[in-house]
Amino acid sequence: MATAPTSPAPEPLSMGAVLRIPAMRRLWYAQIVSTFGDFLALFAVIGIMTFKLAATPQQVIGVQIAYLVPIAILGIVAGVFVDRWPLKPTMVASDLIRAALVLLLLFATRVSHYYAVLAAISVVSSFFGPAQGVALRSIVPFHGLRSANALMQQVMFVMRIAGPFVAAMLVSAFGAKSCYYADAVSFVASGCLIASVAFGKLTAPVTPATPAAASEATGVTRIWLDMKQGFDFIIHHAALLFTLLALSSGMFVLGCFGPLIAVYVRDSLHASTRTFGFASSAIGIGMLCGINGLTVFARKVKNTYLVYAGLSGIAAGLVLLTLVTRFWTTIAGDFAIGLSVSGIIIPAQTLIQQETPPPLMGRVGSTVMSFIFGAQILGLIVSSVLAERIGVRHVFAVCAALLAVLVVVGRLWMEPRESA
Repeated sequence: MATAPTSPAPEPLSMGAVLRIPAMRRLWYAQIVSTFGDFLALFAVIGIMTFKLAATPQQVIGVQIAYLVPIAILGIVAGVFVDRWPLKPTMVASDLIRAALVLLLLFATRVSHYYAVLAAISVVSSFFGPAQGVALRSIVPFHGLRSANALMQQVMFVMRIAGPFVAAMLVSAFGAKSCYYADAVSFVASGCLIASVAFGKLTAPVTPATPAAASEATGVTRIWLDMKQGFDFIIHHAALLFTLLALSSGMFVLGCFGPLIAVYVRDSLHASTRTFGFASSAIGIGMLCGINGLTVFARKVKNTYLVYAGLSGIAAGLVLLTLVTRFWTTIAGDFAIGLSVSGIIIPAQTLIQQETPPPLMGRVGSTVMSFIFGAQILGLIVSSVLAERIGVRHVFAVCAALLAVLVVVGRLWMEPRESA
């Protein structure tokens, strides 16, 4: 009996084609304004703590930790509620609540005040993050998800580069309060844009059945059973488990690498802060080039291959920094690391959205987010301990070896199945 011919896979959408989707365009605009406001407020806080409150380096690093810890802890629980709450009200309410919380920075006078406000904003963000992942999948077709994720990440990287400059100009001209007002306005604008978006209904060929015990349970027991269902799905799904390990390892390495690059420039290159500025810029430029390159030159490359290439590229950049201590190798190594990071983040996010059934999107997305932020915190802690014991270059070598092992393990035992 002759079999019916299978239809070819649709051509992957470019970033321009994805932006022609009205709902995606509005969600992208919301990402731009809210992210820009976030970076203005964050760098204003760091500036005030550093130059006005004379905070120690540990206290400044504590700003980042204060924002990361709540998401790392609450992220898994938040996904349970995201899966059950209506999508648009959840995102709009998150933006409006964060707008109100940012205004509390106007009354902050101590380091502990800034920690408390940023931690409170992080708690609300732990609900917004997974909800945004669900929103992307509901409005963008499968063959456009990689470009959609690239657009969202592109906003983050551009604002990371432009944010410090704009914040410094605003603080010097109008004071730090202007950045706080701008961030609050950006959240309100983001909420209004999201409120105007018509989200589609998620569909998938496979939907995990809810266990009878979970459907009958209530309260804390119901939350725990819902969380367990998300965990079980990830653990028994090779693609998602590999993606989670790849993302967590990449973020752990970046957590180790970020604080130590300045020490590397000082102790290994014996160079000045100018060289450190060039090295930091090389990472950001590499990320931007990687994101745009993915959607132009690697549109038909499998997501799993890109993740392998990203892990290998970060390892290669770290090896270059370890073996050769020259200015040009530092710039090349940092650029390679930034370029390779995009090869992990974008395909991994796409795999998660393609492989996860709609009823579990919030739980899986928030679990991944929780592990990512937890890995960054662990990287910050481990880097400070290991650097004192074995030196910065040896820390880079250990991180490169960790990534190489993950590539081998993933290829041999955790090769994910690509979605149709």
